Amino acid sequence: MREFVVEADGGSRGNPGPAGYGAVVSDAATGETLAEAAEYIGVATNNVAEYRGLLAGLRAARELDPDARVRVRMDSKLVVEQMSGRWKIKHPAMKPLAAQAATVFPPDRVTYEWIPRARNTHADRLANEAMDAGRRGESWSPAESRADLDTPPAAPLAPAPEGTPGDATAGAARVREALASAGGAAAPGEPGPERRRAAEGTAAAGAADPAETVRGRSTEDASGEEPDTEPGLRADDTEAGPRADDPEAAGVQGGRGAGGDSGGAGGPALTGRVRGRRAGESRATAVGAAGEGPADGGPSPAGPAPADADRRAAQAVATPASGWAPADMGAPATFVLLRHGETPLTPQKRFSGSGGSDPSLSDIGREQAGKVAAALARRGTVQAVVASPLARTRETARIVAARLGLDVAVEDGLRETDFGAWEGLTFGEVRERYPEDLDAWLASPDAEPTGGGESFAATAARVAEARDRLLAEYRGRTVLLVTHVTPIKMMVRLALGAPPEALFRMELSAASLSAVAYYADGNASVRLFNDTSHLR
Repeated sequence: MREFVVEADGGSRGNPGPAGYGAVVSDAATGETLAEAAEYIGVATNNVAEYRGLLAGLRAARELDPDARVRVRMDSKLVVEQMSGRWKIKHPAMKPLAAQAATVFPPDRVTYEWIPRARNTHADRLANEAMDAGRRGESWSPAESRADLDTPPAAPLAPAPEGTPGDATAGAARVREALASAGGAAAPGEPGPERRRAAEGTAAAGAADPAETVRGRSTEDASGEEPDTEPGLRADDTEAGPRADDPEAAGVQGGRGAGGDSGGAGGPALTGRVRGRRAGESRATAVGAAGEGPADGGPSPAGPAPADADRRAAQAVATPASGWAPADMGAPATFVLLRHGETPLTPQKRFSGSGGSDPSLSDIGREQAGKVAAALARRGTVQAVVASPLARTRETARIVAARLGLDVAVEDGLRETDFGAWEGLTFGEVRERYPEDLDAWLASPDAEPTGGGESFAATAARVAEARDRLLAEYRGRTVLLVTHVTPIKMMVRLALGAPPEALFRMELSAASLSAVAYYADGNASVRLFNDTSHLR
C-alpha cells in the first residue's frame, strides 16, 4: 500500500481578510513531491483557510491513489486536534469542511500530526503565492510557482524498523547510529514569508506560533475549542509505592510484580511535481528507565544488585548528548493499558491467572469499570478496544466499549500468566506449601510455578508477539488494551529496555491506566503508569 504525506496550510491577511491556502502531497518513502494545490479563496479566517488547504491536499492524494495511507502534517494545532477527534468543532464555517475532509479517505487510513511552522514551509509558500495572486486579481499558476524550488530538498520518512517494535535496546542502537552519522540534530527548514495582517501591519519573520495566536486567529474562530486531557499526562496522579503484602499488584512479598491478576467549491489549481521535497526528518525518541528498590519488609529476588540492574536498563535506551532530534515519525500507535476491575479474589490477594477459576468482576469491579469508561469518554482519544479472553477483562471491556460506542476485539496473547498449582492461593500459602519452587520463581524468569504453570520468560514472548500483531493492525491509532497485571508490566518493561527483575518493582492497581506509544523507528515511550485518578 502506498503512503503519502500531505502538508497543508492556510492564511488570512486580516483574519478575516483576503485568504488563501496551499497543500503539497509527497511520497512518504522517497520524499518526492507528487502534487501541489493552491487557491485564493476571498475573504475568510485563518482557520477556514487551513481547513480548505487540508481538504485540497486530501483530494489531491486521493487522485493519485484512492487506496493509499495518508499522514497529514500541519502547523495548525486547532485543525490537527479537531480532525483527530480530541477537540470539538463549534465554528459553523469549519464544521462542513471538517466533515468533507473526514470522508475523502477512510478514517483508519489517515493520521494527523502537528509540526512547527518552520517545517511546513512548502505549504506556507504556496498559500502566500495564492494570496499574492489574488491581490493582483489573478489565479495561482502552477507554472509560475517557486514554492517547491525555494524549499529545502526532501528526506524520506524513516524506513520500517527491523526487529521487534517497542524493544528499547534495538531501537536505541538505531537512534545512536543515526545521531552519530548525522552529527547532531538537523536544522529545520527555512521558514516561509510571514502572513501580513491588516490589524497589526507587520510581523516578525520566523516568529514562533504559540497557541495559534501569531497569525491573528479571531476570537470567533477559537471560541469553544477546548482540548480534553489525553492519557499519559498525569503521572502525578498515580498511587504510592507497592504494597508488600499484595501478590496481585506487583508487590508480592518483597516486590514481586507478577502476581498478575494475580491480583490483584471552485477547484484549486493542481499540478504534479517530480522535484524533491522535504517530507520528513529522522526522529530520535529517547526514553529513560529508573528502577526502585524492592518493597520494604520483603525479600529481594536473586540476580544483579539493584544499582547494576538500573545502570543496565539505562544503558539500553537512547540518550542523545546534543538534545532531541527533530520529531517526524508520524503519529505513534498508542496502547492505553487498562487492568481489569476487581474480582472477588482481588481483595484477598490471591493468585488469579489464566489457569484458575476465571472469576467475573465483583460489584466493586463493575463500578470501577464504569468510572474508567466515563474518564475515557471525556478524553475522547480511544479508537478501538481489545481485550484478553478471560471473563474479567471481557466484562471490563464491554462496560467501557459500550460507553465509547465501540466493539470489543479479543486477543488471546493478552491473557494472564498461568500460575499452575498456585492459582487461588495467597503468597503466604504458596510460601508454606512450595517454598523451593517459589524461591526459584522469584530468582529466575525461566522458572515455572508449581505444577507446570507458565514462566515469565514464556509470558514475555507471548505478550511481545501479541503486541506486534496489534501494532501492525492498529498503526498510528490509540487502542485500549484491557488486560492483566503481568502483560501490562511486560509491555512497560520491554518499552523501557529494563531487565526482567524490573517486574518486581512495579505496582498495578485494579482498574488502573497505563500508556505506551510506539513509533515507526522501533522506539517506544512510556507515557503513563498506574493512573487511578479516575477512581477517586
